[in-house]
Amino acid sequence: MALFSELSVYKIGYDFLLEIYNRTKKFPREYKFSLGEKMKQASLDLLIDVYKANKSRKETRIIHIENARQSVEVLRLFLRISKDLQLLSTKGFASLNIMIQDLSKQLTAWQKYMTRVGK
Repeated sequence: MALFSELSVYKIGYDFLLEIYNRTKKFPREYKFSLGEKMKQASLDLLIDVYKANKSRKETRIIHIENARQSVEVLRLFLRISKDLQLLSTKGFASLNIMIQDLSKQLTAWQKYMTRVGK
């Protein structure tokens, strides 16, 4: 089993978390402590679930992968809201969205692999 910190999905998720922290610092006060905090928490939850999936037994690994995928979808929603409220520039939204797409693809592939090998 690889170290969780060496997994590509973890590295992208960590970079995404850092970007979220940097970008939400610039949110107006009205959104910084509501939407901004939720985005940070969802990003942390994603990383925690990747860690748990990597450290879990095969029987429970898929549950943590699914939880991470749910965090990705919540983050997609938060990004869309941030863009629509003009809290993120189009360029900022696009770069974060690319990272989310990469995370989603990797988590989906991991889930399919675990399902195929019989959990």
